[in-house]
Amino acid sequence: MDHPHTHAHTPHHDAHHGTRQSAQPASPAAQLDHHHKHDADDQAELLDLDAEVLAEHIASLTAWLPLETAPRRIVDLGCGTGTGTFALLDRFPDAHVIAVDSSAVHLQHLRKKACARGLERRVRTVQADLDDPAWPVLGSPDLVWASASMHHMAHAEQALRSVHEALTPGGLFAVVELAGFPRFLPADAPEDRPGLEERCHAVTDRLDAERMPHRGADWGPMLTAAGFAVESERTLAVNIEGSRSEAIGRYALGGLRRIRDFVAPELSPEDRAALDRLLDTDGPYSILRRDDLAVRTERTVWAARRA
Repeated sequence: MDHPHTHAHTPHHDAHHGTRQSAQPASPAAQLDHHHKHDADDQAELLDLDAEVLAEHIASLTAWLPLETAPRRIVDLGCGTGTGTFALLDRFPDAHVIAVDSSAVHLQHLRKKACARGLERRVRTVQADLDDPAWPVLGSPDLVWASASMHHMAHAEQALRSVHEALTPGGLFAVVELAGFPRFLPADAPEDRPGLEERCHAVTDRLDAERMPHRGADWGPMLTAAGFAVESERTLAVNIEGSRSEAIGRYALGGLRRIRDFVAPELSPEDRAALDRLLDTDGPYSILRRDDLAVRTERTVWAARRA
């Protein structure tokens, strides 16, 4: 979590929430801007919850990186609201990070967080579409970090070559890929529609595969083809019990709300109704009332060096 188009580790779509209040009808362009801004804000909140809930797992990935010396110049590609950026700044106190993303809203969130933490001098944000052949000037970084962002690029092989060219000789490229959006509910939940969550994910996986063929990919061979030497690969299983953090309920709610917008037309009426009961925060079946939530997912990281 979060790449050149959007950065939440969720189904990616333009969710239209609510209506614009205006004395005059808004132009189609203004309406679209409003919806995109609202959607980006929702994604930013979900990304921040992802960072909070999975903080120790992200820290373990940054600690695992096979670095010969502490990097001083880092690039975070597809940085979202800064999950990786701040984990890397914590891990490497002498480093500076260039945080790259196509979303102005996400970069604004990142800058606010950097200022709140007194880190604004160690972070520079760059708004760029990484599918554009003319990449931004990134200097000669010692470390490039790309978490859940490479699979959003339409020209992944070109992007890998661009990273290889940008890295300083001996520099490291860390690619983190997700096995999918986390699962939160037990397999037999909800009681009236067991397996609902898996049926929702089956829809998102099918639709995402059509638009993002590299989602869940094995990046090792592609990194090798781009000229990197893959030094190490690690898969990290995540299983966090809900009792450990009240944020897990909010994370589950936000994630399933976005999934609902994406999959609703593909679900049976019974599944839609059961999902809506989970998402009704005032109702007796609200996901926030459950005491059996967990965060279950896997992340794989490849560490590849430029010779």
